[in-house]
Parts: sequence; C-alpha cells; structure tokens
Amino acid sequence: MTTIANRDQSKEVVLLGGTGFVGRVLASLLSQQGYSVTIPTRHAARHRDMALMRGVRLIGGTPAAADMANDRREENWQEVLSESSILINLVGILNEPRHNGEGFEQAHVHTTQVALKAAAKAGVKRYLHMSALGADANNGGSFYLRSKGKAEDWAHEFGEQQGIAVTSFRPSVIFGPQDSFLNRFAQLARLIPGVFPLACADSRFAPVYVGDVADQFMAAMTDTSSIGKRIDLCGPTEYRLRELVAYAAKTSGHPRLVIGLPDWAARLQARVLEWVPGQPFTRDNYDSLQTPSVCAEGCPHQTTRLERIAPRYLGK
Repeated sequence: MTTIANRDQSKEVVLLGGTGFVGRVLASLLSQQGYSVTIPTRHAARHRDMALMRGVRLIGGTPAAADMANDRREENWQEVLSESSILINLVGILNEPRHNGEGFEQAHVHTTQVALKAAAKAGVKRYLHMSALGADANNGGSFYLRSKGKAEDWAHEFGEQQGIAVTSFRPSVIFGPQDSFLNRFAQLARLIPGVFPLACADSRFAPVYVGDVADQFMAAMTDTSSIGKRIDLCGPTEYRLRELVAYAAKTSGHPRLVIGLPDWAARLQARVLEWVPGQPFTRDNYDSLQTPSVCAEGCPHQTTRLERIAPRYLGK
C-alpha cells in the first residue's frame, strides 16, 4: 500500500453528514486515530455528545455552518475548509418533499458541487464521496439513483480537473445499531399482527455493516491506490427483501408471515404512504427497489455477516 505524503497527510478533516448513521461511526474512528474532525451541522446542541470525542468539533449557528444544500456561498465553506486537507461527504437523503427530483438534486448534486468548489479554492487535495450501488446519472431507475450518479460523476470529473484526489464508495443498504433499515422493519413488525404485507418483496440486497463501510473510508484516506476509483461495498450474502423483513421481525421477537404485494398494490401503497409523516414508502423508493442493490462481482473486501451483528441490537 502506498500513502499520500506531506500536506495531504495532515490530520485535519471536514466531515459532511458527520452526525448521521455512518458519520458517527466514522467520526469515532477518526478520533481514535488522532484526526482533528470538523463537523458542520445546523443542530450542534442536539449532537453535543459527539463533542466528547477527542478532536471532534461541531460548528453550528453560523452562516458557515448552514445546510450546504441551501447555502450557495462558497466563501462560507472556504472558511470551514481552510485548515483541512481532507473532505469527506456523507450527505444523503432517501426521500424528498415532492416527487420531482429537485430535493435529491439539491442534497446530492448541489451539495457536492458547492463543497468541492470551495475545497479546490481552499487547497484541499483529498476527497471521499458517499454514493450508492445502482447510482447512474443517465440510466438510474429513480430520482435518487440518478442524482447520486450525477454527483459521483461530477466529483470525479471536477477532482481530475482541479488536482483533487477523489475516491467514491457505492454501498448496498447499510446495517448496524441505529440503522433505519432493519430497525424500521422490526418496529413495523411490532405494530402489524400476524401477516406483514410487503411491497417489492423480491428486491435484492447485499447489506453491508456500517463498521466495514467506515473502515473502507479510513483505509482510503491515505492509500493512493484508491484514488480515482469507484468502490462497490457489499456484505458477504445476498438476500431478498422478504427474507430481511422476516429476519428482522423474528430476531426482534415478533415473527411475522411476510406476504409480497402484487405490483399494482405496491405502487398504490407508495402513492399513499408518501403522504404519511416520515414518508415510510414513496414512489421513488419503489423505483429504486427495481434495481438490485448487489455487487456484480461480489465484494472485493472481507465484510461482516449480518447475522453476526443484527441480533445484538434487534433483540433488545
């Protein structure tokens, strides 16, 4: 393994999306490895527990810490990035207010563009980007997947033009304590007696452990062989969605019979539930589920089995 030297070896990191599910795990690893981590957030007080991590600083309540999807002023972000050599972007949303792609475009594409333009002006030379399996700017099956693909492509093209070393990661669904995937199905199983009606029940996933995802980001930070690469991340086993829902229900102590809905019913369910607070299922979610979230050639990295981790938190 070769490593990035000199200023690029600096341990000053800006972590976007650092208060989220993956961000918290990655921030902890960075802290343990002696990095100084700056996390911009609109809600610093809400996440003040993270400030207890050594070297982690949350900034909020100022224009420079505003939501990057809404703040178009690159100069604010140059200030945040001025003393850092590494920018990590984990920002992502699964739903948007309207079914038109604009919310995804703002959160994924615009955020990436503003962040990287500011990073280039600030002299940042290393950028790690969170994308998604199935992301494709032109042929993605949903607004979500197209926006993720567009952001990923733009990051690599801009990085090459500006001399910024870019690596992107394309994970399948990510599981672990505090996830919004297995935990959500376990919670629904508690509320739905007997039979669990499931849309897109035969959709395919290769769930990857959040700790493995964070480890891949950590390894890439100093590994020059990862520069320019788009790395797929999968767990060691593929599952149908119905299998994962049944497993989450059983492991949480609420076994249910999972019945796949016909396609017309799945579409109708999406149209109805996208108006429910929290948007548990939307038309764009339905569209995303038509694309298998699995690694075409398997995962090139050793990853953790779901059955080894999930019982620790689903069984509580």
